[in-house]
Amino acid sequence: MGTDFDDPRFTAVGLFAEAFTGLSSRFAAQFEQHRVSPVEFEVLMRLARSPQNRLRMTDLAGQTSLSTSGVTRVVDRMDRGGLIRREACPSDRRSSFAVITDAGLARLDEILPGHLELVQRWFIDQLTPDQLAQMLESLRTIRDAVNPCATAGSSEEDALPAVPGH
Repeated sequence: MGTDFDDPRFTAVGLFAEAFTGLSSRFAAQFEQHRVSPVEFEVLMRLARSPQNRLRMTDLAGQTSLSTSGVTRVVDRMDRGGLIRREACPSDRRSSFAVITDAGLARLDEILPGHLELVQRWFIDQLTPDQLAQMLESLRTIRDAVNPCATAGSSEEDALPAVPGH
């Protein structure tokens, strides 16, 4: 057998996965108390943090762990629940925006104090300020390499409708 199971690449990816899984399970229990799934929370946060509280459906798919059809299903479910709504894109009839509603923002206001407490306790407090800064820089580098669409639609310029002829 020629595989080196002590290869540090296994360790790096394994530790990342274990840390992510551990954090995700702590977050999921708290989300359940507020009647949202982890993916619904992710969608609400992406929309709340985007210009005009909206993203094109394709950009939302690029920023989340969902496929385009998966985003459609989640958005439809959340639309029925009143947390988000769809808006037509004035510059492209084939495209639409997902927009967080006042009810969606209110749900986030309920969730965020407990969520931020968990983030602080199990993530931020585990690192020195220098370690955190380095980790954020490293995670951005990796994210940008493996998911270059992760920030699509997140700038004010991206959120504005295209003006014909410009």
